Amino acid sequence: MKRRTWIQSLSAASLVPAANLFASGESDATSAPSAVYELRIYRCYPGKLPDLLRRFREHTTKIFEKHDMKNVAYWTPMDEPQKSDTLIYVLVHASREAAAANWKAMDEDREWQAIREKSEASGKIVEKVDSTFLTLTDFSPQLR
Repeated sequence: MKRRTWIQSLSAASLVPAANLFASGESDATSAPSAVYELRIYRCYPGKLPDLLRRFREHTTKIFEKHDMKNVAYWTPMDEPQKSDTLIYVLVHASREAAAANWKAMDEDREWQAIREKSEASGKIVEKVDSTFLTLTDFSPQLR
């Protein structure tokens, strides 16, 4: 399935409840008027999805928070062929400029570099990354 077709098939209703589960009432990136959501889709090399999920579960989500990236929700597809090789998730950044700075800081983070290197000791995990920046529409429920 092509990325555009897959994204169009996502129901916005399926994203909002999950986002609300992770949002807090505090003033943060999600309450800022310029907040942007980043939809990321990772395609793994064959057999590497469990390694990626382990890395996210044990390290990556914490590193994101360290670099001001708010974890919203994570999904794996239920059906093949994506079921075996795809991770989908959403992050929130204070702004588009903040997103660029956040990713740059993470890439330069020695802790992250060591985690990535160790997790890829037997070969690269991620074959392809798609990133789409999103903004809430005027009719969308506000994510708190």
